Amino acid sequence: MTAVNLGLPLRAQPGPDASAGAAPSLEGRPEHSGLIDRFGRVARDLRVSVTEKCSLRCTYCMPAEGLPAIPRDDLLSAAEIARLVGIGVRDLGVREVRFTGGEPLMRADLAEIIGRSAAVAPGIDLSITTNGIGLDHRIRSLVDAGLTRVNVSLDTVDREHFARLTRRDRLPAVLAGIHAAHAAGLTPLKLNAVMMRDTLADAPDLLEWALENNCRLRFIEQMPLDADRAWMRDNMVPAEELLAVLGERFTLVEAGRDDPHAPAEEWLVEGWTVHGLPATVGIIASVTRSFCSACDRTRITAEGTVRSCLFGDDETDLRGLLRGGADDAEIARWWRGAMWGKQSGHGMDRDGFAPPVRSMGAIGG
Repeated sequence: MTAVNLGLPLRAQPGPDASAGAAPSLEGRPEHSGLIDRFGRVARDLRVSVTEKCSLRCTYCMPAEGLPAIPRDDLLSAAEIARLVGIGVRDLGVREVRFTGGEPLMRADLAEIIGRSAAVAPGIDLSITTNGIGLDHRIRSLVDAGLTRVNVSLDTVDREHFARLTRRDRLPAVLAGIHAAHAAGLTPLKLNAVMMRDTLADAPDLLEWALENNCRLRFIEQMPLDADRAWMRDNMVPAEELLAVLGERFTLVEAGRDDPHAPAEEWLVEGWTVHGLPATVGIIASVTRSFCSACDRTRITAEGTVRSCLFGDDETDLRGLLRGGADDAEIARWWRGAMWGKQSGHGMDRDGFAPPVRSMGAIGG
């Protein structure tokens, strides 16, 4: 394993001397072809960050000046990303792939990334999480390449509040991207909104906009992943408070989770439908209702390291293997070892909790 220089300190993977290039330990691991960890969880949902760059500067994610730039040669190429996707699907049991950032639309070769991935993993759901800016200009090429789904980040439909939260006055561009995704047939289209104290009063308007525009909205509790290190638990908006605010306008009926691995708990919105089906609103209560015990995600950073947990700073370098001549079996073995060492949970409820060194934009959503 090698550390990747991002201008930020990283903690080394526990185990043998990293300078020796030793693989993460598989000691005690059962014979299992997939990405199982010590707690019996199996990762099947792959998130691949393709860049640290973003066209917005959301306060809960990015510093005002942006993240330190990753040198171009340190980023995984489209071919390297597709090779890892192929290994994940063919050898490790991955069943869903989402490309993230930063902002994935900042990669000029995003269509190539998707096209190459679709070629090595036919039939697998390939999606992106995006802020939607510029999506209207690129949606056709992405769909033609194999894109099957889009999640758009949208925290408020109040233009002034949007500009303050994102440090950019780009709400019309985001809405144009959402409408273009609908026109391209990428439904159901999901919206992700981070629950912020400054935009809490906007939440009913956002839900109404989503329902009127046939979008499935999910609110996410703010996690301590902001680059400015301003997160305070006492200031975050918990799920219960959001439900009370939404309940002033809508009648919500708890529906739970269809899939135990799904992060969002769902509530039916009485009197509304989306594409002819009963409308729901989801809440991902990462902080107050942790779902770590059912986590099925594995992450690859933009520079090619496996990150087994969003809140774990341990990273295992696959880029060095890709460029050093390792075969697919060896890369799969390192990936299995990285996930075998996954921590039990994010630990936000424990004394002494420390947020990860990297912010959300550097890790990948």
